[in-house]
Amino acid sequence: MAEYTKEQLWELYEQLPEDLQKAVFSEDIGNKVQGICYDNNITDDKVFIEILKNVGYVFLGLLSPSDFSKVLEEELKLDNAKEVYARINNEVFAELRESLEALYETKIKFEKMEKPASAKATAEETKIKKQDKYLEPLD
Repeated sequence: MAEYTKEQLWELYEQLPEDLQKAVFSEDIGNKVQGICYDNNITDDKVFIEILKNVGYVFLGLLSPSDFSKVLEEELKLDNAKEVYARINNEVFAELRESLEALYETKIKFEKMEKPASAKATAEETKIKKQDKYLEPLD
């Protein structure tokens, strides 16, 4: 991905609709992306910063949401790129759907996310049945 000067980025920023301008500097969006990275075992700060930078590029019109997926796979070489993309797409980009569609003049797909079967099994396994020693037996 090409690098841009601060002046180039600022010029693009000033042309954005208000909701995308707010999104560029949103602490809430940064926290969501950080949570998604954490959930997907992305602990390297450099990788997190690159992901966040590319989310910003999507907001600025420099990187389409579909190309964002390719950046995760090809440039950042994430093993779980599809999962990371799906969550960012559904939890971050979906909130700005109308503005992003207008910016890119295309329809953006947002997919329903399902928990993997292993996550469901793990949740059930964690429920431990134990006898409460404080309960009196019923006669």
